[in-house]
Amino acid sequence: MNAKKADVAATAPRTRAQLKHLRMTPMKARRIVNLIRGTDVAAAASILQFSPQAAAEPVAKLLASAIANAENNQGLQRDSLFVDTIYVDEGPTLKRFQPRAQGRAFRIRKRTCHITIELVSLSGSPKAGTTEARRGARGSQSAKGGTR
Repeated sequence: MNAKKADVAATAPRTRAQLKHLRMTPMKARRIVNLIRGTDVAAAASILQFSPQAAAEPVAKLLASAIANAENNQGLQRDSLFVDTIYVDEGPTLKRFQPRAQGRAFRIRKRTCHITIELVSLSGSPKAGTTEARRGARGSQSAKGGTR
């Protein structure tokens, strides 16, 4: 990310969505999350759609939720959004026991994770007709590579 884009992202309107208690190990989720960090939402959705990993589906749903939050709650345009921050935290671990020979038991750890995504609008201008657009939008700047 270049310096100008970083300055705009620091003051730009942002929206966020969280997925908690996903029954998947954090390492498996981080493999997918690292692919889409810093990309625009159209490219991120495309990457997630064609990724064979199991973590791609819940992350794609989370991305769709964050986009819907941005459009409906803050009146931002989908074309101007990009993934600014996305990270995976470790959630609570479910502890189970596997019976073994001679009366022993081995512990099975079923790990969970929390995924947080934060989208930023580069243009900073809400859709026409929304309450934020009527209040007056900040200066607009076009986003790179919008496909829609």
